[in-house]
Amino acid sequence: MKKRILIPTDFSKNAWNALKYAMELYKREDCEFFILHTFYHSGYSKDNLLIPEPTEKAHLAAKETAERNMEKLKVQMGLFEENDKHTFKYMTEFGSFFDVLKTTVEKQDTELVIMGTQGETDNKTIVLGSNAVNAMEKIRNCPVLAIPSNVVFKDPNEIVFPTSFRTHYKEKELSTLVEISRCTNAPIRILHVQKDKILTKTQLENKALLERILDPATFSHHTVYNVDLQDGVRCFVQSRESEMIAIVNKKHNFFGSIFSNPMVKELGKHMNVPLLAMHDIRN
Repeated sequence: MKKRILIPTDFSKNAWNALKYAMELYKREDCEFFILHTFYHSGYSKDNLLIPEPTEKAHLAAKETAERNMEKLKVQMGLFEENDKHTFKYMTEFGSFFDVLKTTVEKQDTELVIMGTQGETDNKTIVLGSNAVNAMEKIRNCPVLAIPSNVVFKDPNEIVFPTSFRTHYKEKELSTLVEISRCTNAPIRILHVQKDKILTKTQLENKALLERILDPATFSHHTVYNVDLQDGVRCFVQSRESEMIAIVNKKHNFFGSIFSNPMVKELGKHMNVPLLAMHDIRN
């Protein structure tokens, strides 16, 4: 059974970098890649009845441009050495980015979205790339892996997984983390940012459950005390030069929502490593 991976593209260098990263990351695995480009008309909104729908001529012109760029991408892909384990399907769809993305994830039953970001920029208010951040928040039934534009693929040296041990995880939630760890031989570093010296009974139970789920992979425990969560994660990753971060976007836990400020800013700003966002399957 081939793994089904969706890769959005706007034909930018960042999107191309994410596509190359995806192919390298899963070079040892049987995969079907869905390369998706969405096109839309600036100013048009289906929710605003005061804005007229685009004319057929404008729609056709946008469609032709999208298809022409996709053909160029196919030629570019042809320059790469073929991997017998990989197949590709190229898709151009009209509609808003997130509407099409969510529909395609469901229709194609994709198991992972991999997309590029602009990475660290001079503008510190731009974090990860608004599309990547929004995809992590809005695509609830599929993990999203965001690749900063300056990251060249190599098997990650380790994957940092922050947790409070205050909520219990399910095997399905963490399956992508275990999968990436195993196929790249990257150990998982379970990072607990702790204020109290002693774990509660519930935390100990959740810790034991997490260990059982991660047992197919290699993992180790690490603890930092009495620091803010975002500072602890950032310092840990920077000091060890870790090459991937994985999080579960659970509501109502110590992250709050992982993408509420200032957490997303702190994870996005200065973090030039891929970020894997998995989701609470109960949400």
